[in-house]
Amino acid sequence: MKSAPLRSDHLVERLRAYHPRVIDLSLGRIERLLDALGNPHHSLHNVIHLAGTNGKGSTLAFLKAICEAAGLTVHAYTSPHLVHFNERISVAGRTLDDAALLAALDDCEAANAGGEITFFEMTTAAAILAFSRMHADVTLIETGLGGRFDATNVFPAPALTVITPVSMDHMSWLGDTIEKIAFEKAGILKPGVVSVIGPQVPEALSVIERRAEETASPLLVHGRDWFSRTTSDGLMVEIDGDEDFYPRPALAGAYQPVNAATAIVAARQLSDPDLPHAALARGLTEAFWPGRMQDLSRSGLGARLPEGWSLHLDGGHNVAAAGMLVETVDNRPDRPLHLVFGALSSRNPADFLQAFAGVASSLQAVSIPGEETSLSADEACDAARRVGIAAETAPSVAAALDAIAASADGRPGQVLICGSLYLAGAVLAELEKKPR
Repeated sequence: MKSAPLRSDHLVERLRAYHPRVIDLSLGRIERLLDALGNPHHSLHNVIHLAGTNGKGSTLAFLKAICEAAGLTVHAYTSPHLVHFNERISVAGRTLDDAALLAALDDCEAANAGGEITFFEMTTAAAILAFSRMHADVTLIETGLGGRFDATNVFPAPALTVITPVSMDHMSWLGDTIEKIAFEKAGILKPGVVSVIGPQVPEALSVIERRAEETASPLLVHGRDWFSRTTSDGLMVEIDGDEDFYPRPALAGAYQPVNAATAIVAARQLSDPDLPHAALARGLTEAFWPGRMQDLSRSGLGARLPEGWSLHLDGGHNVAAAGMLVETVDNRPDRPLHLVFGALSSRNPADFLQAFAGVASSLQAVSIPGEETSLSADEACDAARRVGIAAETAPSVAAALDAIAASADGRPGQVLICGSLYLAGAVLAELEKKPR
């Protein structure tokens, strides 16, 4: 009897056993490994490198959809994954399968020859190696953490770089001020390479501009070189005084139009190939990015709520993301908002939840299933109460939804599951399971 085929999740667990799960920001180890592999990153075409605190994943999703709408093949590397590790690596438009992932990891481990390496460095090298084995017209690379010493920052001359909004996050590794964090993000700027800069607070922008001057990297800055605004039926993007109009972006959220506009400005910087307006417009309507205001109203979880209610899932987990979510939800008093909230213990839940004070009618606190570093439901509940949100604990997301449904007063409400990408992944993993 043949054994079951290996799953990527098992491969990743094997890799974790060999290489410690630590964050140690440096470029020396991955540069050594890529050199041992024959420098596969030098063979990739039209590399677009994206950094930022919020919006870089969504911006990448828009860019991918735009390029594919133009008939181009696209490699994409993102992190973290929500359910399966393979989600991080899309080769020529298709999720890397287990056999190809295993082959790339085996080759990387052999080339590494037992040298010091981190988990993210090894998997980044594997993604780059997999990309080099199949041609693509465009390669989209999202930083994992920061930018300057991130393992993805190995491309000396990408076609383009992009920096989405910078805010406070990962302070333990990137610094405790917006200026320090912006400096790390600006580490992806390269001499002579255009960088598209999304909306920034002044403190972050001044750091980025200073670094751009030092590296002779031309900038296209939101609010100076390009502008965007929503219209009654879509999106306007202005570059160098020329206005173009596009349909409403497919991704939900008050913050998505500017991510879509950032992607349009970036796509228009590609000279070979030159992307037509029709592809830009079509890409905005076809982009998909799971776990970002994802509508689950018609899922099995959504069925637990009364008719007419909505259910959304979002993995945003920092203060800036919380503010964006508050702007996105329906704030009408006749459509109360209920939260299902879970977070990691490394974060201060009250900082995130403060934005929802006076907005959320109630909160059900849960621990994140299978996550050792999850905040307990009791701790999350206490944090919500401290900022003035009525809160209770629940043993699971399903139980939380049942409790919200039981307290419904006849008005159609809305539920947002939020607080962590790990919680978002756990919810999507549960929905992926087939009923027995």
